[in-house]
Amino acid sequence: MKNVFKLSLLALLLSSYHIAEGQTKRKPNIIFILADDLGYGNIKAFSAKSPIPTPNLDQLASEGTKFTRFYAGNTVCAPSRCALMTGFTMGHAWVRGNAKAKDGLAALRAQDTTLAQRLQNNGYKTGMFGKWGLGDEDSKGAPHLKGFDSFYGYLDQSHAHDYYTNRLYEIVGGKTVEVPIDTTKYTEDLIVNKAVDFINENKDQPFFLYLPLTIPHAELKVPDELLKKFQNADGSSKFQPETPFEKKGNYDSQAQPHAAFAAMVNKLDTDVGAIVALVKKLGLENDTYIFFTSDNGAHKEGGADPVYFNSSGPFRGVKRDLYEGGIRVPLIVRAPGKVPVGKSDATPWAFWDVLPTFGELTGTSTPKNIDGLNYAALLKGEKPAKQHEYFYWQFNENGLKEALTKGDWKLIRFKEEGSPEKLELYNLKEDIGEKNDISGNNPATVKQLYALMKQAKTPSENPRFDWSAVEK
Repeated sequence: MKNVFKLSLLALLLSSYHIAEGQTKRKPNIIFILADDLGYGNIKAFSAKSPIPTPNLDQLASEGTKFTRFYAGNTVCAPSRCALMTGFTMGHAWVRGNAKAKDGLAALRAQDTTLAQRLQNNGYKTGMFGKWGLGDEDSKGAPHLKGFDSFYGYLDQSHAHDYYTNRLYEIVGGKTVEVPIDTTKYTEDLIVNKAVDFINENKDQPFFLYLPLTIPHAELKVPDELLKKFQNADGSSKFQPETPFEKKGNYDSQAQPHAAFAAMVNKLDTDVGAIVALVKKLGLENDTYIFFTSDNGAHKEGGADPVYFNSSGPFRGVKRDLYEGGIRVPLIVRAPGKVPVGKSDATPWAFWDVLPTFGELTGTSTPKNIDGLNYAALLKGEKPAKQHEYFYWQFNENGLKEALTKGDWKLIRFKEEGSPEKLELYNLKEDIGEKNDISGNNPATVKQLYALMKQAKTPSENPRFDWSAVEK
């Protein structure tokens, strides 16, 4: 009997051990929050000069690591998000610029595998709430075809300019469909509420939450109660002088654009705080990586004033530029016990590295033909075994722009159809503001980087982004 008892006890202990071992090996949750056109200098943790309060983002940075040389996929939203989702640079991506979602060429194809698809296939519940921008409901790039179990928000970036609208889109019955909404509701609130529901519903299993919020992109519009926080008792703006913005294109009029922009950034901060608080309340913080960044640099549309708010921080340029202000974005990563606390890291990496990095964090396979590299070691405060030799971008609005960084060197190429090219060279270590073009004094470096720039790209498969005519 004693031997039977001992064997039973041993079996019970082994069973308990395997249960505990299984619990400790739970795959981590990942929450990836993407702001829309938030500048590097709009968060106090990255720029003490920012006059807008961002207490929740500042706390997130203090509880994790901030990366000060992290790059967006591009300088506008759709191609940047394509790089994030597929792991390709602008030298190889299918979507290399903005275009209407109704234009089938702006949508991801059936063969374009996304980060969400890979995590979904690895047992993750996947949800996206906010702005997609990579395919409408009838395209091969619709959210339900690209790895998301749940989606609620905008499909098209133009539609996402409207914070009060009569419709959004949602995955219902396994399909992405249009759903009517109350035109008096601020869509940011609706989107964040859906994200909160998703976390609550999936708290007991590994989940990937992609939260591409639409603020603080133009138009500059917030509910009155949020605007009042940045107004004086008499209703005037606390951020003087104000120059009223008159309705133009997609953007509605705004009497106090400075106050409205500040309110939108502060609203973004509040919503991030709500997500972090929920993760803590549910006891998920030790199992959850929280990433926060922006899709590109600060914008100057709809009355936005990036100079007034020092939105680009120490950098030159804004959205649509390939200077650092257009592509260098803030990144905060928080994961207690996994990511160093209160650290700042200047190692360069980019959107296309997110897919393989998440692969390492979650035990998810990574395709071998992408441009991205696994930078998961960086999240532990270590140097990755392999890093990029260089980083490359291209963008075409009013002529072709290309940029390449290698170490501290940066080459920018400008080319308009029928005109000679122009090359600019900067040393980012000595000239972070890219004020002094030193191409004339460094012909050998220009030649080396120019050769890499040619090596970094292939002609676009997508005729919508075929810019070969500009090269003539």
